[in-house]
Amino acid sequence: MTGPKKQIRKMLKSKTRKEILNVKNAIKKVPISFCGVMLGLAALGNLLQSYGEGIRYICGIAAAFILVLVLLKIVMFPQMIREDMKNPIMASVSGTFPMALMLLSVYVKPFIGGAARYLWFFAIGLHIVLIIYFTINFILKLQMTKVFASYYIVYVGIAVAAVTAPGFDQLNVGTAAFWFGFASLILLFILVTLRYIKYPEIPEPARPLICIYAAPTSLCIVGYVQSVMPKSRIFLLAMLVPATVFYIFALVKAIGYLKLQFYPSYAAFTFPFVISATAAKQTMACFADMERPVPFLKPVVLVETIIAAIFVIYTFIRFMGFVFGMKKLK
Repeated sequence: MTGPKKQIRKMLKSKTRKEILNVKNAIKKVPISFCGVMLGLAALGNLLQSYGEGIRYICGIAAAFILVLVLLKIVMFPQMIREDMKNPIMASVSGTFPMALMLLSVYVKPFIGGAARYLWFFAIGLHIVLIIYFTINFILKLQMTKVFASYYIVYVGIAVAAVTAPGFDQLNVGTAAFWFGFASLILLFILVTLRYIKYPEIPEPARPLICIYAAPTSLCIVGYVQSVMPKSRIFLLAMLVPATVFYIFALVKAIGYLKLQFYPSYAAFTFPFVISATAAKQTMACFADMERPVPFLKPVVLVETIIAAIFVIYTFIRFMGFVFGMKKLK
């Protein structure tokens, strides 16, 4: 009897080791850009909240699952993170991590109370640290060929604080975050656009990043609606027009890039389309509050919401396939 028992123990230990190794390998494959999908899911939950609180929390749980994976990667493979942060694309994309934390802090507020406020301030502080780090290492040593649309994430991304500020009664912080993001948007639009015009050849893995163009103006719109008082209808319209143009541009690009093999830059197919739909939705609500309704935005919001949901779900599945090795998902 002793022999079979030992064999069973050995088999169980071997199986456990194999499972641990598989999990470790999966964590190792988690890219920084997965944070972009986390951000997209958290934002999608807010966008779909009007269809039911349950849908919102499903998105929040999926985003929290990615958060756990990313935190495990940081703890288990810190050297890989440090190496990634030396790359301007990876470093800029890492801004989606504190952006997602800001959104998730509002999700957990009903469950952890005042601690959510500290999480929110921590996320803002982390984003400010990233801005300083990125400015010193990549802006002050600017190389135009290394400039990508992901640079928007670092500087305009802090406008997520303006989006979430009402949840913590911090409209002053939100207003400051909006104006910083808006000023950064104007400056970066010049820089990033010049880069794409002057150096149009983009490496294939980085091509989807151009879809990020849809995000910054729309993010500023949502931040403006949420945190800035009083509101100007003309100013809101002045942001909505270019936001719509950028959205159409990014959508055309995204559809074309779906033919590419999977790259972590697929994350650019998530948040930009979600925040664009959110911007249209909140603009419609804001105009209605001003007693200047724009009914033609209603079908636009519906179509953009459907497109955003499809992109986020599709991208999430592709990332899960990449991380956990489901090879059938090409």
